[in-house]
This record gives sequence, structure tokens and C-alpha cells, in this order.
Amino acid sequence: MPCELEHPQRLTVVPAQCGTLLVPEDPTKPDGRQIQLAFARIPAVSRSRLPDPLFLLAGGPGMAATTFYAMVGPIFARIHRDRDIILVDQRGTGKSNPLNCPGGAETDLGGGPGAIADEARRCLQDLSSRADVALYTTSIAVKDLDRIRQALGYPQINLYGVSYGTRVAQHYLRRYPQQTRSLILDGVVPPELAFGAGMALDAEHSLERILARCARETACSQRFGDPARDYHSLWTALQGHPVAVSVADPSTGAPKHFEFTTSHLATILRLSIYSAEPTALLPLLLHATSESKDFTLLAAQFLLLTRSYTDVVAAGMNNTVACTEDIPFYDPARVDRATLERTFMGAAQLDGLLAICKVWPRGPIDPDFHAPLHSSVPALLLSGSDDPVTPPAYAEEARRGLTNSLSVILKDFGHGQLAAPCMDRVMERFINRATVAELDVSCTNNDRPLPFFTSLNGPPP
Repeated sequence: MPCELEHPQRLTVVPAQCGTLLVPEDPTKPDGRQIQLAFARIPAVSRSRLPDPLFLLAGGPGMAATTFYAMVGPIFARIHRDRDIILVDQRGTGKSNPLNCPGGAETDLGGGPGAIADEARRCLQDLSSRADVALYTTSIAVKDLDRIRQALGYPQINLYGVSYGTRVAQHYLRRYPQQTRSLILDGVVPPELAFGAGMALDAEHSLERILARCARETACSQRFGDPARDYHSLWTALQGHPVAVSVADPSTGAPKHFEFTTSHLATILRLSIYSAEPTALLPLLLHATSESKDFTLLAAQFLLLTRSYTDVVAAGMNNTVACTEDIPFYDPARVDRATLERTFMGAAQLDGLLAICKVWPRGPIDPDFHAPLHSSVPALLLSGSDDPVTPPAYAEEARRGLTNSLSVILKDFGHGQLAAPCMDRVMERFINRATVAELDVSCTNNDRPLPFFTSLNGPPP
């Protein structure tokens, strides 16, 4: 039936055809509780559409595909001319029995393990009347995805996955190789990877590269000097000395009063280095705060970034994935905590995940889930050199078993490469050809991220 997909900030709406498919929550109990999988089709513009659509798989874990497309849809316009775009809200997200926790996703790193575990227990209790949260894993989700493919009558599909969506795409390929025509993996999570302390180390290295790039660029360095100095100055100033702030919430205008701590600064740094716009602002915010000792700008940025993140990520589904697919395969005893504590994230996120997973149920996972994937299905792997969560080395690890693949690294870009100016053309060429042989990606050599802002008016002319 006709519907509209709305941007989370209500900036745009996208006309679509929406539907639902009833599936058992527990695939081993077909007569048990049923849940609805929500999906949307954006029909191809051409009347002579090609038979293999593009399925989009969102990241998070916990973002809905329909929400993701409402944010980035125009980038897929070239592909959409000849192919349907299919959006399946993965179970636990969007309108597919979402596992939303009252407190949202855990973006503020300041809550101690005890408080984080208590919040997880409250969320479990809130969800228990309508969901067995353990049954929202990737291993089950790929079966849902193929049910939708069959229901819509597509013999083969192309897959675009970003971040966690690349994990889903690769596992779908593992289970359904004959139904997979091609893969685009953007911000690649290799199947062998279990997330743990590496997240903090990768994020710190990304921040170092971003601040060093500002120091190398004439306009940025002339305006701010060495932004790494501002970062370390603020971090030192906040150690044990929270600063009281009063600020209007940038989303609602409501007054907010709280103590700004290193955990707030860590959250800003962590969420800023993911994508181009907040990255471009970061040296300016750090320098202005370091000079003025007024934390209002940073406090407003904290509220803005955390609001945009928690509004679109289902924290319960995120917990199920982490506690089933990552933490059980990670050995905390091997963590060098001294090194970890020298990063801006420290051990807070890892300790928080460990605390959540002590109370959160583990779900079903296929025995070969973390085994290397071997396939000749065409695959285009996209990475940003400054990606704080899935650095280019992860794409190279995944590529070892993908014999018909090409890895493209965009200089100075962060997490997710859709913002690169010519990426829409590269993706269209790849999907049309379904091979990486002689695929022209030279235009990406000229792509540059958004320049650093030297004032609140924007980058220099």
C-alpha cells in the first residue's frame, strides 16, 4: 500500500509502497508468537525495470532500513532509475517489533557498570511482555530477509550494507549464495571480528589523524594552531573537575542544566568523528572552549549528537547483537587496560557492554557465524582512511575470502562513504556490471570530505 518514509528530523519524506509479513518470532516454533516484519519498496522509475533489486541494510546495530533510506535516498537515485529499492526493517528495529529501551541507546559513557546494568534490567522488563529479546540476532534476521525476497518474487538480489549492515550482508551471502548477485560493503565488519577494546583504540587513532590533518592544513592551523593541544587541555581540565553548564536544547529550546564531565567530552568526540559534518566542526568547538573556558558550545553539541543517535537506534536490538555475537567471543582478560585508559573512550564502553551482557540474554547464532567467508560473488568494499570504528584494515581482512572483490579507500573520510561526491556513480556502475573487473573508481581519488569550519559561518572561502 502507498506510504511515506519520513526523515528522523522531518526534513524530507519519501513516497514508497509499504507492507508487512507475519513471521514466527522463534523460527523453531512456527506456531508460537508471531511478529510483523515491516518493509518498503521504492519502485524503479523505468517501466522496464531490471529483475534484481537493491536491498539496503542499515547499521547500528538497531537502525531501521526505512529510516536510513529516508536520510540518504537521493544518493541511490541512479540505481533507482532501473531497479527497485527494498528496505526491510530488521526484526527489533523500525516497525518490526522494535526493541526500544526507555533510556535510548547508551551514548553517554559516564554511567558506571552498575547503573548501566540496572538500566538494561529495566529495559528487559519493559520488553518482556511483547518480545523474547534473545531472538533478534543476525542469524535469524537473514532468514527474515530471504522470506521477504521470496514474498516479493525476486530470484536474485543485490545488497548494500553499511557498518553492522555489512555483517548482515555477508551472513546472508553465506546462507544464500545463489540468491545473492552482488554486494556493496560500506564500512566493513569482517566475519571473524568480535568487537571489544579495539573500538576505543580505533577511535583514538581516528581522532589523532583528524586533528593532525587540521594542523597540516593552512587555514585550519592558522585559525586554531594545534587542535590536539586543545583536546588534551580540555581533557586535563575536566579530570575530576566537572563544569556546570546551562544551555538551551538545540532540538527543543528547553533549558538544560548539568555538569559537563570527561564522559560528555568523550561522547562528543566519539560521535563527531563518525561523519563529515560534526568532524568539520570539531577543531572549532575544541579551540573555542579551550580559549574561553565556556563549555556551552560543547554542551549543546552533546545534546544534539546524542539526540540524533538515540532517536534512530533500538538499544535493545543493539544489546542482543552485542551480547550474542561479540562479547561471548571476546576475552576481557587480554585487555591492556593501561593503554585503554589513555584513550578518550577509556574502558567505559567495554565495561558497559560487559555489564549489559551479564543480564541480557544471548540468542541463537549459527556455528559458522565468525568463520572466514569464501565467495566469488562480486563485492565492492568501501572504507574511509579515518574511520573510527571499521578502519580499512577490516575491509582487507574481509576481502581475503572474496575472490571477485575490490577495496576502495577514501582519503580523510570517516565511517560510511555515501557522502563522497562520486560514490553514487561508482555504485551504479558496479551493480550494473556485477563485476569489479575494469571498474572505474578513479573519481574517488579527487573526493575530499567537508572542509574544517574556521568559524560558525562555515569553512573558509
